[in-house]
Amino acid sequence: MENRDGSSLPDFLELQRTRVLCKADAPTHTEGFQYSGAFAAMGVDTSVSVEKFCKNFKIEINRLTDEDMEFDMIGVDASIANAFRRILIAEVPTMAIEKVFMVDNTSVIADEVLSHRLGLIPLDADPRLFDYISDDVPNERNTIVYKLHVSCEKGSQRLTVKSGQLEWLPEGSQLTMASPAQSGDNQRTYTSFGQSQQNTSERPLGVKYNDITIARLGPGQAIELEAHAVKGVGKVHAKWSPVATAWYRMLPEVVLLKEIKNGDAEELVKRCPVNVFDIEDLGKGEKRAVVAKPRACTLCRECVRLADDQVELRRVRDHFIFTIESTGALPPEVLFTEAVKILEEKCERVISELS
Repeated sequence: MENRDGSSLPDFLELQRTRVLCKADAPTHTEGFQYSGAFAAMGVDTSVSVEKFCKNFKIEINRLTDEDMEFDMIGVDASIANAFRRILIAEVPTMAIEKVFMVDNTSVIADEVLSHRLGLIPLDADPRLFDYISDDVPNERNTIVYKLHVSCEKGSQRLTVKSGQLEWLPEGSQLTMASPAQSGDNQRTYTSFGQSQQNTSERPLGVKYNDITIARLGPGQAIELEAHAVKGVGKVHAKWSPVATAWYRMLPEVVLLKEIKNGDAEELVKRCPVNVFDIEDLGKGEKRAVVAKPRACTLCRECVRLADDQVELRRVRDHFIFTIESTGALPPEVLFTEAVKILEEKCERVISELS
């Protein structure tokens, strides 16, 4: 029997090569067979080639929203799926607040804690429009400036400061560094904007979510500050990570080795917490269990503990269910395409160094 990649191994070897078997105590057959000579004695070449990869690889999108997406990545090794996961978490750049110039802070939150909170607020700014800051010279191409000035009047109720109160300053910093040397000189600020950022961005560069709590002010307390956001990546600091999480799991495969009927079938359906199994009516009072939703399997192994010789749990070795949850800076599908570009650049760099 010829398999998907063209090999003609016996069924038991093909199962061992393409599946991870999940027993009641531990998984088996977890190691891969990337070595091209693993089955050379049987006349089968299992090496990876560009032609095989192009033939087998495909992506199927199952769910896509503004905040998250789930898709199937088929025909790749776990190392490739893990490379995308790591790149999404640590190497896709975003914009985040890096410097905070504190003018006044009489709240109960310390300056450094307040600055840390501001850095973790997702910004609605496309990082592809900006450069990495170099030589510590902030300008309109590498820095976004925000202003926060709130106060709670004496005798009033406590005031909650929200992220939506951060005001974007498209003209740059409004804080002066020092008094001018002469009366006719212009006052220097903390940025060197040559033009307004309104000319480079089609939409305001505000925050993604307006309801994030920054602090709570009591009567007579105030916060006045200026925050500068720059471009960075998650491996430098988590505030630049574009995803809330990015993870994958191998496609579950639930196989009934024998027919499970009547009371045993009903017990199997009850034992599964995610309703993988269902009951099929055979007529004349006969019922049997069927696998209805194998993708929902979480590998809790309740079914295997109940009927070890009747149910077998497997994972497809080259089929990954990938989930991306964006923090909001970029849509999840854009994040994945950016991760692909970064991996491509890494490969090109390695090839050029080797050549």
